[in-house]
Parts: sequence; structure tokens; C-alpha cells
Amino acid sequence: LAAEDADFYRHEGMDYLGMTRALIANLRAGRVRQGASTITQQVVKNFLLSPERTLRRKVQELVLARRLEEVLSKQEILELYLNEIYFGHGRYGIEEASRYYFSKGVKEIDLGQAALLASLPKSPSGGSPYKNYKKAKQRQVYVLRQMLRHGFATSADVQPHIDAPLDI
Repeated sequence: LAAEDADFYRHEGMDYLGMTRALIANLRAGRVRQGASTITQQVVKNFLLSPERTLRRKVQELVLARRLEEVLSKQEILELYLNEIYFGHGRYGIEEASRYYFSKGVKEIDLGQAALLASLPKSPSGGSPYKNYKKAKQRQVYVLRQMLRHGFATSADVQPHIDAPLDI
């Protein structure tokens, strides 16, 4: 949540500030550089809509995200997301990814391992520790720092994992 949608439990399916920030960044760049999809919007896109990048599909995504938030709990939405996202190497879902990367279930992994898994959906292939160890470590550190920034963990929790090599 810290890296993908820190306000997940506070919004109703859309992050207006994030959408505004992405719009400004994209206008400045003259092309699409940033997305602003919440986890709810990603669930809607992956389960209900096509992957096409059009304004019409984005509007549908926004409408359906609000509706999804009305009928499912945040926990249910998060479970759908975690069980369907791609983690690279043909692995879908957090449990399968945990078993692939660490040879243990997700309930058995430590914070550093969880941060590595959380880093993968942004770039499943390019961020794989098996393909680009340096990039995977950088992204893990980013996720750990986001966890600290948003109050999901303390400095004492994250620092040992920032300092250590990846545990794969």
C-alpha cells in the first residue's frame, strides 16, 4: 500500500490529488509519464475492462471503481488485487510469488522480502532480482522508505533491510 496507494483506506476508489499530480506531470512532459490509478481502479481495469488506453476506458474505470467501493470492503478489494497481479517469471498472486522468490508462504516472509514483492508489480520483468539485482534492490529500498514515510513501519523496522543485500 505504501508504494502503490498509500491512501487506499481513506479514499473512495479515486485519488483526486494523485490524478491532478499525474496530469500536471504528463502535461509538462508532453506525453504520459505517470499514472494515477488506485488499487481499486487497477482491480476494475484488470477484471472488468480492456487494457486499451483511451479516455472512454478511463472514465468507465472511474465510474466502476466508485461502484466497486460501494459493494466490496477494502479488504476484499485488496485481496482481489494481491491475488491477481503479476510478479514476473509467470507468477500471478502474492502467495505464488512468495513461494517462487523465497520458497516460503507469504505469512512467513520478513519485511524486506515483503518490500521486494511489493516492488515487483511496477516492473515485473525489469525489477526482477534475477534479471536486474541492482534495480530490484533500489526499488526495495524505495518501498521500505515509503513504508516509513507513510507510517507503515518504523526506522528500526526498515533500516536493517535497507542495509542488507536482497534475501533471495
